Amino acid sequence: MQDRGWWLGAALSGALVVMAGAFGAHALEGQLAPRLAAAFETGVRYQAWHTLALLAVLAWRASQPQAGQRLAMGLWVLGMGLFSGSLYAMALTGLSGLGMVTPIGGVLMIGGWLALAMAVLRAQSLSGSA
Repeated sequence: MQDRGWWLGAALSGALVVMAGAFGAHALEGQLAPRLAAAFETGVRYQAWHTLALLAVLAWRASQPQAGQRLAMGLWVLGMGLFSGSLYAMALTGLSGLGMVTPIGGVLMIGGWLALAMAVLRAQSLSGSA
C-alpha cells in the first residue's frame, strides 16, 4: 500500500479527534473555565479539519503523486501537533505559557495549505491544463 505510514497516521489522528472530542464534551464538561474549554474545542476542530485534509491529499496521491503533497501533509502533521497539542495541554494543565506554541503550529498549518496550492499549480502545469 502506497503511503501506508501516512494512512496510518491519518487514521490514528481521526481516532484521537473522536476521543478528544468526547473527552472534552463529557469528562471535561463543567470542569474547565470557559476560555480553556473553548481552547480545547478549537484544538479538536483544527485537528479534525486537517485530518480530513490529509485523507483528501492521500486520495489524490493515489492517482497523481506530486512532490508538494508530502510537504503539505508533513506541515499539517507538525502543525496539528503544535497547535492542537498545545491547546489540549494548556486546557488540561492551565499553563497559559503553552499558548506561545500555538501560533507556531498555526503557521505550519498555513504553510501546509500553501504547499498544497503549489502542488496543485505544479500538477496543472505538468498536465498542460489550467
